[in-house]
Amino acid sequence: MSRKVIKVKDVMVERHLELDCMATVKEALDLMKEHDAEIVIVKKRTEHDAFGIVLLSDIVKKVLAKDKAPNRVNVYEIMSKPVVQVDPELDVRYCARLFDSFGFSKAPVITDGEVAGIVSYSELVFHGLSELID
Repeated sequence: MSRKVIKVKDVMVERHLELDCMATVKEALDLMKEHDAEIVIVKKRTEHDAFGIVLLSDIVKKVLAKDKAPNRVNVYEIMSKPVVQVDPELDVRYCARLFDSFGFSKAPVITDGEVAGIVSYSELVFHGLSELID
């Protein structure tokens, strides 16, 4: 008996935000608010560079809690880099294990060196797990 496989590419959200590392946290917040997002991908500066990531929680911990001015902090100062990327062909079960093992809640899905989308707990549960139990 074969088991049903739901891949990350089947559940990921393709719409995502990208900013240059020199953007300010205020610019990131404005963009996040406009698009109701909790994550921004920081673009690579060269082909040999790595993507970065800024989560809303990074802004809370590294800007708000430290009483820094969002218009005076650049995203490169608070981003995580390099990001752990998820392969679009990965089974959602293994993606869930990856998140659990490393404490992630969101990750970029990378195809051919470009961000194809974002996967998070919401997509894994509402589009991955729910498909597996139907």
